[in-house]
Amino acid sequence: MSIPDIIIAVDGYSSTGKSTFAKMVAAEFGFLYLDSGAMYRGVALCTLEAGLAHEDATFDEQGLQALLPSLELHFRREEGATKLFLGDRCIEGEIRTLGVSKFASPVSALPFVRHFVDDKLHGFAAGGRVIMDGRDIGTTVFPNAEVKIFMTAEPAERARRRYEEHLAKGENVTLEEVRANLEERDYRDSHRETSPLRQAADAYVLDNTHMTLHEELVWMLGLLQGKFGLLESPGLSW
Repeated sequence: MSIPDIIIAVDGYSSTGKSTFAKMVAAEFGFLYLDSGAMYRGVALCTLEAGLAHEDATFDEQGLQALLPSLELHFRREEGATKLFLGDRCIEGEIRTLGVSKFASPVSALPFVRHFVDDKLHGFAAGGRVIMDGRDIGTTVFPNAEVKIFMTAEPAERARRRYEEHLAKGENVTLEEVRANLEERDYRDSHRETSPLRQAADAYVLDNTHMTLHEELVWMLGLLQGKFGLLESPGLSW
């Protein structure tokens, strides 16, 4: 099936599986996957390492503004996956900890940080044929994306998924801590002054509370076939 060189924007709440979904679609249909959330997590990690983040999730904003131009954050394909690097250092694992998660949402609310990340993302997606996930991809970063998807799932299910991710990494957290972190991020993301999380008017809603990954991929195939009039139906890779 020949899909045009388009940009697919995937937005939605934390722990709805946006990254997993986007990576799966990228692999199935030959798109470049970009994780905007990883960029914000990367900035959060750098602020922590530079001593610019405070315990109450505020920042030395003057110091952070001075730091940003020196951050060589970029994506690289490694072992079949797209990973975030800081220079030559792979930080993919470090940015997924609960400690970094605490600062990812508040740092992403800073307008100058969003401008920095948006510029990076526009550069990465210059050639099209990209699928990107985040909080404001379809509303702010790429408002003219040809396909916009808004992912959601029930809060209890999202907390369970994130909790199991932390346990799999050997992190000592409780389900209550994880759910509280998600609720705080939902509120921050939805109420921030700059580019708040919201569903684009022309986005397709995917509630995957009770869906398998294969069912999500079949859903996406149907969406693309209907939107672009693609009649052939290739066998899915799995």
